[in-house]
Order: sequence, then structure tokens, then C-alpha cells
Amino acid sequence: MSKNETTQGNSKDVFSVYQENVDKLFDGIKQSVPQYHQSITNVQQEYLQAYENVVDSSITLQKEFAKKAGIATNIPEATLKVVRDTTEECVKAASLQNQIALATIDATQQNIKTFNDNAKSFADLNKNILQSWISAFTNKNN
Repeated sequence: MSKNETTQGNSKDVFSVYQENVDKLFDGIKQSVPQYHQSITNVQQEYLQAYENVVDSSITLQKEFAKKAGIATNIPEATLKVVRDTTEECVKAASLQNQIALATIDATQQNIKTFNDNAKSFADLNKNILQSWISAFTNKNN
């Protein structure tokens, strides 16, 4: 029996009505998560493609201008090495940054999971304490 089946049987109970509506709210949110994920992924891919196109077009335009203007574009080997080494270091730094970001996201997810597990345990503990108090007071009153 699902949560909704148990709550619909006693719809006049404020907690049942509350639970039913909270369940509907979270179900709606859970259904939208994949859509947000896909939309964000699509935007990132479009942005990256647009940026790449702008850079490629800019290089092509500058190359054509330099050729037509007769500007020498050869660079010394030492400069070429510096440019390549700098690019390699930038790629390594970006990769490291991505690894750190992913590790941070994973750690955050694990922390949320731990919090969730602890919240359930805390709720169970409170339930047991409440039951103990109720039992103590009911025995004294009888």
C-alpha cells in the first residue's frame, strides 16, 4: 500500500492531508529534475559550440587579413614552445579544476546523504522517546 492510498482513506485527518500534498509537491519536483538536467546540458553544449565558432572565425579572419596585408606570421621556435607549454599547463589546470569541482560535488552529495540518514535516525530516536514518555504517563494515569 502506497503513502497516497493510506492517506486518502482518512482525508479529514490534518496530517494525512498534509502528507498527501507534500507527496504531490515532491513528486512534481522529482519529475522536473531530469528536464532541468537536460536543459542545462543543452545550454552548456550550445555555449561551448558558439564560443568555439567565434574563436575559429576570429582566427580565420585574422589569418586572411595578415595574408592579404602581407604581414609575416612566422614565429620563433622559442615563442612557439612557450605558447605550447602555456597551453598545456592551462589544459592541466582546467582538468585539475574539473576534478576538484567533481570531487566537491560528490562530497556534497555524500554529506547530504549522511544528513538524510542521520535525520531518519534522529526522527526514529525522537519517536522512541515520545513513545517512552507516552507509556510512562499512560501507566501512571491507569
